[in-house]
Amino acid sequence: MLMLGNIHKYFMGGNKINNIIQSATEVPYFDLNKDFKRSMSVMLQKLNNIRSLRAMARDFSIDVLEEMLGKVRIVTEEKRNEEQFAAQQRAEQQEKINTWLELMQADGISPEELADMKAALVTTPKKRATRPAKYQFTDFNGEVKTWTGQGRTPKPIAQAMAEGKSLNDFLI
Repeated sequence: MLMLGNIHKYFMGGNKINNIIQSATEVPYFDLNKDFKRSMSVMLQKLNNIRSLRAMARDFSIDVLEEMLGKVRIVTEEKRNEEQFAAQQRAEQQEKINTWLELMQADGISPEELADMKAALVTTPKKRATRPAKYQFTDFNGEVKTWTGQGRTPKPIAQAMAEGKSLNDFLI
């Protein structure tokens, strides 16, 4: 049987020296992402070191080791297939780009001209001009202010309209 304690012992530094060093270097807060990266780094160091693998293998049966090896082979094959697929996609894309370049050159269009045309077509969005004020009112402090008619109605206008005045009474 696969013992989780043994895996933890080998991957996370099960000896006393590592535990002392780890407890002495712990930070006062808990950063899950940082701790996860650190533990993954330790695990990869153990897996890439033949001595560590041999030490780990002593605690596992042949069946468990073969099961782990089978899983590693599956993951390796999946990774190899993903990389081949990505390389194939890049090759197809490059082939399409080359085809378009040949067609453009046959028509007398250079890539620089195409880039210049695109730059000419792409314009920076213009800022909308501010709206002119349509209404004028006196606020509660006696200051004369204006309102464009957009957005929330100012309180003095809203209060006057509630008292029976018309919005047309405030037109500039």
